[in-house]
Amino acid sequence: MNNDHLVNMCNQIGTFFESMTDRDQALEDFAKHIKNFWAPSMRHQILSQIEQGEATELSQIATDALAKHRALLQ
Repeated sequence: MNNDHLVNMCNQIGTFFESMTDRDQALEDFAKHIKNFWAPSMRHQILSQIEQGEATELSQIATDALAKHRALLQ
């Protein structure tokens, strides 16, 4: 799966969770969604993109959720 596609998918998911009033719950729910519905290889790839500075178009909620709940996603 190409890098842009994963970033776009994260941003779309983030748009949904952005509407939640409880930011901490939104970040946790975002991460749980990624854990439950993305293949381990996809999770690894997006985390690697972030580490390497390649996910520059990632939304703030996606960035925050993936950073805060990284351990859940590995």
